[in-house]
Formats: sequence, C-alpha cells, structure tokens
Amino acid sequence: MATMTTDEIFALADSTLRRFGADDANAGAVARTITTAERDGSHSHGLFRLPGYVKGLKSGRIKGDAQPTATPIAPGILRVDGDEGFAPLALEVMRDPLIEMTRAQGIAMCGVIRTHHFAALWPEVEMMAEAGLVAMAMTQAMPYVAPAGGREALFGTNPQAFAWPRPGKPPLAFDQAASTMARGDVMIHRREGQPVPIGVGIDKDGNDTTDPAEILDGGVQLAFGGYKGSAIALMVELMASSLIGERFSHEAKAAHNGDGGPPVGGEFVLAIDPTAASGGEGWAAHGDSILTRIEQMDNARLPGARRHANRAKGGPAEVSDAVLAEIAAL
Repeated sequence: MATMTTDEIFALADSTLRRFGADDANAGAVARTITTAERDGSHSHGLFRLPGYVKGLKSGRIKGDAQPTATPIAPGILRVDGDEGFAPLALEVMRDPLIEMTRAQGIAMCGVIRTHHFAALWPEVEMMAEAGLVAMAMTQAMPYVAPAGGREALFGTNPQAFAWPRPGKPPLAFDQAASTMARGDVMIHRREGQPVPIGVGIDKDGNDTTDPAEILDGGVQLAFGGYKGSAIALMVELMASSLIGERFSHEAKAAHNGDGGPPVGGEFVLAIDPTAASGGEGWAAHGDSILTRIEQMDNARLPGARRHANRAKGGPAEVSDAVLAEIAAL
C-alpha cells in the first residue's frame, strides 16, 4: 500500500482524466468522486475505477466534454440529461434544482439519463441530506446477477442508497448492492487472490464457487437473500430504467462496445422534505432517538459509521500499489 493525501489523489485522478480528453468540469467532477471514495475507505469505487473511466474516454464512447442539463418536466419531476458523459458531473448539475424543487413542494424526483455511472451511490444522497432532505437513489448496471433460481445474468448489481439528515451530526447514509457483493469488491478479491464467501456467485456450470475469477469469467453473481434480493434488483431495474426512460441492464450491455468502461444508463433519485412530510420539526429528534439507541448498543453500529470514522481521521489514505501501477501504465 502507498500513502497519499487527498490532494494527491485528486491531482492524480484529475490529471489522468485530462490527459485522455476530459475537460475541466468532467475531470474535476469524477476526481472529486474518486477522492471522496478513497477518503472514506470505499476503495472499490476510488482510484480502482480510474482505468475504467479512461477506457471509456479512449474508445470515444464517453464524451469528455459533456454538458449535462437539468429540465423540470412536471411539478415534481426533474430530468437531467447527462449528454453521454460521466455521471458525477450530471449529479452535480442535479443538486441545486432538485433541492429547490423539493423545498418548494415537499417531494420531488429526478431521472438522470444518458450517463455513465461507475461510482458509489451514497455521495448523491448524502449531499441531499446535508441540505436537510431525506433521499433515496438507485441505478442499474451491466447484467451481472441472475434472478432467483436462474443461471443467466439479467440484472445489474443494482445498488440502492438512502440518506437521513441529522442536524448537527453527519447524516445517516448507506449504499448497498442488490447482489451479495458489489462487483468491484469481487474484482478486488480476484486481484488480491482472496476467496469470496459461498453465495456470492456461481461458475459457468452453475456450481457454487468461492473463486472470484470463476464468477467474473463466465460465471454469474447472485442476489443477496435469494428471492428477496432478486425482487429488489428487479425493482431497481424498473425504477432506474423504464420509469425514467432509460435502458435495462441487459440493454446497456447491448449498447456497450466492451471497452471496459462504465455502462450507459440512468439513475432514479427521490428527495423528501421531512419537515413538510411530518408536519413540523419534531422529525429530527424523533428520528435521532432510534439512531442513538443503535449507537449505544454493544457491538452495533449505524450504516455508514465506518465511512464517517475514516473521514474524521482527515489524514493520508492508503492506496493499493497494484492500482497505482495500473494507472501509471496508462
């Protein structure tokens, strides 16, 4: 592992993306996303993803100079067109209009379309919660996960994220895939020669395996909790694709050129004003009462607590030498 400051991580990501054709706005947005992930210990969505972003730029499939636009299309519906660029910039463009729309009428949703998503989902819901709003987000991916009982990949890992504001404290925010393990984590296990637990995926013959290479090379990932995770993955497919006028995961694969970069697709984001929804300011103390009980339990922790603990350290981050070598090889 190498030790890098957050400024060094940002500079590496930003300069690399610029070298391969991203403009100031797009490179900066992706670099901020990568830096945030490394700062908070989410290594599978940090510099590990940078070579994939570059592959999308090099092939010409992703526009490095994309200019996302935000358009209200109904009283409670915002659409952000990513212009075939990277999702981080589209999500930054989404922020202020969605907050304004939500505060005006209590609830609003956004469909982010024509973007290439490769990051964690918690940053976008956390930025809503930092503005005092409750938020949910979900996105599809490439077909990596089989429906319950099936052996053919149809769903993406299909993450969902949720954030709850805590005035005076960091917001509660969690982000979890519908698959047993995030795709990036399976890839990291393969890189480091580590097995994965039974239930993460099956090999090309449909057999349970702990070998991440067998899952990634011809095998299929599985949803967590069997039919329960499969149902959630299906919900995400519908909400983040058909509902907002975007592709399903298997359709994203059909439109992909195999360059190794992030797939094109959409993201569903919902924001709620808790004061308007609850009829007063009591929601904050009431909500915090259950969160505090969890924090006070032996051996229990809130979702995202480890991420906030890493953030609070404020010092250098440890970055994999293998990841840095791959970036240097670009």
